[in-house]
Order: sequence, then C-alpha cells, then structure tokens
Amino acid sequence: GLKGLSPDAFEAAANETGALVLDTRSADKFSKGFIPNSINIGIDGGFAPWVGALIPDIKQPVLIVSDPGREQEVITRMSRVGYDHSIGYLEGGFDAWKNAGKETDSVNRITASEMAGKFKPDSIVIDVRNPGEYQAGHIEGAKLIPLGDLNNHLHEIPKDKHFFLHCAGGYRSMSAASILKSRGWEDFEEIDGGFKAISATQIPQTTQTGAKP
Repeated sequence: GLKGLSPDAFEAAANETGALVLDTRSADKFSKGFIPNSINIGIDGGFAPWVGALIPDIKQPVLIVSDPGREQEVITRMSRVGYDHSIGYLEGGFDAWKNAGKETDSVNRITASEMAGKFKPDSIVIDVRNPGEYQAGHIEGAKLIPLGDLNNHLHEIPKDKHFFLHCAGGYRSMSAASILKSRGWEDFEEIDGGFKAISATQIPQTTQTGAKP
C-alpha cells in the first residue's frame, strides 16, 4: 500500500476499483475540505479500533489520504488490525488534490456557541457517543446513535430536516459526518468540541434519570 499516486492516478484507482477513500487527517482539517465520499478516521485518535468498527470488510480495498509523511504510519497501523488491502496513497496529500483542481466537499462545522444561538426546542440533535456517556449527560431530546451503530440506523436520521451532530469532543462526530455526507445527507451541522463544549452553553441538558447534570 505504500505507493504514492498522483491526483489523476488516485482518482482513476478510486473509480476503477471501488476502493474506500480513507482520510486520516484531523477532524478540523477534514471539515474544511476533503475528497467527496471519503471517510474520516483520524490517525491521532482511536484509529485502529474505529477502522475495525467502520470498515466491516477486512478485504475492502482502501485508498489513503494522510498528512504528507505519515503514510507509512497509517499503513502500518492498519495492517496491525488485519487491513492489508490498501492500494495506494495520495502523493502530496489533500493539498495536491485541491491544487489539481479536483472536486472537493466540506462539512459545516460550527462552535457550541453558534449552536446555542441557533438551537430551538424542536431542534433535532444526533448524539454519536456511547450509551454511558449519554446517560451521564446529554442535550434534552437528543437522539442517541453510537458511531459504531450508525450504519444500522441511518433510516432514523432525517434527510429533509436540519439537525445538529455531536460526540464528546469532535473526533467521532466527524467520522459520522463523513459517513452521512457519503450517503447523501447535507442539511446538518457538526459541533466542534462536542458535548464538552456544549455543556458550557445554555442549551438544555439532562441525564438519563432526568436529573440536571
């Protein structure tokens, strides 16, 4: 998999093989611009477990986008959990793709303060944390869909209504955002800093027992 591909060769490989484009950059970098239909699992987080959880087919061909110089690290860490079917990486990283004039996409990432300014009692909130985190404290009325279960619950997420998307800090919610974007969802905003930042706002919060956290 340690094979550098030009933007044209990378695009051709994606189209010809049906490979998954895995973008391992940080959530912040990914949100500002990425190759359409790519999935974000940041290398500086729970990388290997999330690769295992979000890419169910261990033989899935994968094309890698990483920060330049970290390609070897990505491929090594993937191989440690059995993913040996990476077929190449984007030489020069995302900047090379952008500079080649290729199509890009982005995620609408906002701050918790911006969310507070837009939040209404009937706002739809998708929380992709784990049940224990949700029970300890969550936005009143938020729908819990843990990231690892997201693909099995896509039918529960509206495509025709705006929603907010968050996790604990922003890592998992950007992975979720990338999956949703790749499946055609557009009308949502992902929260930078996640519930940790939201908990400092006036957005109504509760615990599973109903007591205020």
